[in-house]
Amino acid sequence: MDTKNLDTPNNFFESKVLGHPAGLFVLFFTEMWERFSYYGMRALLVMFFTASVLGDHPGWGWPREHAMSLFGSYTALVYLSTMLGGYFADKLIGFRWAVIVGALLMTLGHGCMAVETPFFIYLGLGLLVFGTGFFKPNMTSIVSLMYKDHPEKKDGAYTIFYMGVNAGAFFGILLCGYLGEKVGWSIGFGLAGVFMLFGLLQFYFTQNIFGNIGLKPLKTRDIVIDKDDVDNRVPFTLWQVAVVLLCSGLGLIWVINDPISKISHGKSNLLNFNIFGMEGTNFTILLALGLFLFLLFYRLTKYSKVTKEKLYAVTFFAFLTFSFFAVFEQAPGTLTLFARDYTDRILVGNSSLIFLIANSLIAVVPLGIITWVLLLLFKQTFKKYGLANIILSISFVIIWIITIWMLVRDFYGAGFLNLSDSTLASLKIEKVKESLTQIPASWFSVLNSLFIITLAPLFSKWWESRFNPSANVKFGIGMILLGLGMAFLVFGARDIIPGAKTASVSIFWLIMVYLFHTMAELCISPVGLSYVSKLVPARMIAFMFGVWYLAIAIANKVAGILGENADSIAAEKGISYFFLIITGVAVAIGVLSILLTPVIKKLMHEVR
Repeated sequence: MDTKNLDTPNNFFESKVLGHPAGLFVLFFTEMWERFSYYGMRALLVMFFTASVLGDHPGWGWPREHAMSLFGSYTALVYLSTMLGGYFADKLIGFRWAVIVGALLMTLGHGCMAVETPFFIYLGLGLLVFGTGFFKPNMTSIVSLMYKDHPEKKDGAYTIFYMGVNAGAFFGILLCGYLGEKVGWSIGFGLAGVFMLFGLLQFYFTQNIFGNIGLKPLKTRDIVIDKDDVDNRVPFTLWQVAVVLLCSGLGLIWVINDPISKISHGKSNLLNFNIFGMEGTNFTILLALGLFLFLLFYRLTKYSKVTKEKLYAVTFFAFLTFSFFAVFEQAPGTLTLFARDYTDRILVGNSSLIFLIANSLIAVVPLGIITWVLLLLFKQTFKKYGLANIILSISFVIIWIITIWMLVRDFYGAGFLNLSDSTLASLKIEKVKESLTQIPASWFSVLNSLFIITLAPLFSKWWESRFNPSANVKFGIGMILLGLGMAFLVFGARDIIPGAKTASVSIFWLIMVYLFHTMAELCISPVGLSYVSKLVPARMIAFMFGVWYLAIAIANKVAGILGENADSIAAEKGISYFFLIITGVAVAIGVLSILLTPVIKKLMHEVR
């Protein structure tokens, strides 16, 4: 197909779906399957590591400390790898090939994890880290370039694109989590890989729809610099580059060494030394952090007063974002294990029926809506991209089959559906002896995506109204909501005695946690990067985005460290006390953010 001039706005908007280019929905479904695979695997990982080596679905029997350490390092490296993937795309291979390489690496990674042996699990996690790094930053870059001549439509485009993100996360957790817990870990891990493969093939065979976008790296002349930006230039000197490399090396060694040293019980430890009375691990990370902060604030002092103060505001927001994710990312670890070990997930009678009906609706209705969007895309693209559309349709047929099978299995298991022995055999459903519903522990994570889809329009209206709060007030409200979410578990877990390994807390408390945490996310996550782009000069965007993602990466590792300590705190003072600490810190940071409104407003220089 001739791609000449296909990246002009007229050609992009000739073939439209819901008022947007058909290419946007190609990205929508590609991103949806990538998020399906990422969140589907993530929902199972900690439970797989900590599951008993005995029983119907044996895991590795790890203590929580080991599982959370590895999980924290994995999620931190995922965010750090986006810098590597962005560099390769910008300088060497272009956005499009970066997406294809990333999707291929992730497909192989999920396939490795389905084998369940230590070698393949670790290899799979490594492939997923690099794959996500190549994939994640470059999808949004393609969206941005598609709309460079239609900025008025960009907000709507990103809204649709992020609906794909949440749809993928929703179905990934729902289905991979269900199959992993109920059928087998390898089935859950493998399903994630299958749909990543569908996303890869769909994107590869439809890529010409993007014209010339992303085929080659951006040239220097293509990078827009604000002509009014006459501020001081502060190029990196040789010693500053050396400090950056040193910080990066020390940080990576610490992140990778932490789980290795714990899992091996100290037999493999690159940081097995003491300096000034500190263990090598603590000294290394504190040195890296100290050098980084010194370099950051040293460079900030070299800019003009206005630019410097705006960058101080961005740094403050990065600190708040770090604080948010350190708590929010307890969901796949601490909160999922709380659901498994401390929550009464057994339902019978009317409670069982109500849950099954609700679960059916939240599974079928969104899937039906997305299938309708798929049909609209077919109408516009099937003649030119028939093979890609067939691949995409096969993926949806499989999703429908798995969803219906899951619902039939649950209604039968709860005693609301009678099936003959021959039907059970043909459907691969085991005969049950007792009628009941057991909610999968991973199911509660589905609520985040569900609440985002439900509440996002309301928060969007709030931000567009005259009651739209300032940046730091939004962050403050978000942190307070985050703390209040944890407060529900403080109350709900109050009767769990110290050292208890199991309990039967009502599911109500976890549902409220996810509701409040989703509202907190809507106050913080979408607006953070927006303020970076508003406050930072165009020539510095890449650097400050790097600082931003570094903050999130560190937060993910800190979230793992917090999760590691949950058991020791629970053994001594009770699990409720662990959540109380998090509640107090989150609310205090939120209040501080609101109190600093006059200071931050002055630093932002009327940017809203």
